[in-house]
Amino acid sequence: MKNLKTLLLASAALCVMGTSCSSADAQTIGYVNYKTVESNYEYAKKAYKEIDTKYLELQQYLMDKEKQYKNIDSPINKKNFEEQVQKDFKLKNDEFDKLKLKKAQEVENNILQATQAVAADKKIDVVLDYRVIFTGGTDISQDVVNYLNSPKFKPVKK
Repeated sequence: MKNLKTLLLASAALCVMGTSCSSADAQTIGYVNYKTVESNYEYAKKAYKEIDTKYLELQQYLMDKEKQYKNIDSPINKKNFEEQVQKDFKLKNDEFDKLKLKKAQEVENNILQATQAVAADKKIDVVLDYRVIFTGGTDISQDVVNYLNSPKFKPVKK
């Protein structure tokens, strides 16, 4: 997501400086509301739901271990139990972080791929983030959502 935003803002800066937007070389400009696209993209909804489920599983794991901890009598056993739970939790949390990063990257890559396809189809040369557009341009957000959710879109998966 960071890369997409950076790319969009860099494109806007180039246009403002006039390096590629002179009247002789006018380009068609479109814009996308990333949050709108993301929140209406079915794969993103499923991915974020999967992340939420994994987070709740982590929380449940900790609550279960806390109950077990309360039933341990010996201080030595408690210390050993704590150490083992810390190791196990770190592994589970690392897996969770990797899943979260992977899913976020997949969503971002898919949105970028769909945005490029829609822009090419509509003959739009430059696509910016909607926040840098004061007036003009073509909003292709809904077109990107429709493309992402269509059967013809082949998502990028890592």
